[in-house]
Amino acid sequence: MHFTDRADAGRQLAADLGFLRGSGAVVLGLPRGGVPVAFEVAAELGAPLDVIVVRKLGLPTQPELAMGAIGEGGVRILNEAVVQRAWVTPADLAAAEETERQELDRQARAFRAGRPRVDIAGRTAVLVDDGIATGSTARAACLVARAHGAARVIMAAPVGPPGSAAALRTSCDEVRCLWTPASFSSVGEWYENFTPVPDAAVTALLRPGPSG
Repeated sequence: MHFTDRADAGRQLAADLGFLRGSGAVVLGLPRGGVPVAFEVAAELGAPLDVIVVRKLGLPTQPELAMGAIGEGGVRILNEAVVQRAWVTPADLAAAEETERQELDRQARAFRAGRPRVDIAGRTAVLVDDGIATGSTARAACLVARAHGAARVIMAAPVGPPGSAAALRTSCDEVRCLWTPASFSSVGEWYENFTPVPDAAVTALLRPGPSG
């Protein structure tokens, strides 16, 4: 299975999520690439569209290894085992969070253009990305959605490796992944057009009205 582009992937994913139409669900795209996919899902379901902005907290000595994640509203999730094993000090943790919090706030302001985030408390949150690779960002997003009070969290993506998709089930209520090829090297290989999505495109898709 290949997708023409993110819009095509979104329409195919929306067909799989049709059971949510009229349920009061909220669709949340993971920036940046997940937002064009989420836009199509929200349009088909007649659901509100928003972003879910999360930032990984990397270890001071190994930034690529997550010791936790942060989300809007002051949400912070820590992997205590990693923190303890790496001897991360409170000062180290505070410095990492401060750096990532600034970028998170910047992204949220830019993407929403000043609008408040959609309240998901007590609702079904459908988290949408353009694909799942390791699943670390998706996992953080699921936990943040739960911390924001979502009654049910569904992680949805067009494609992802079987192991990563299966592992996400411990962080959400349901995983909907259209294609889980055994041979998987990157998300982009399953798209004919996988060009980067600029901030301006995300903002335009989220804008209320005919264009978003």
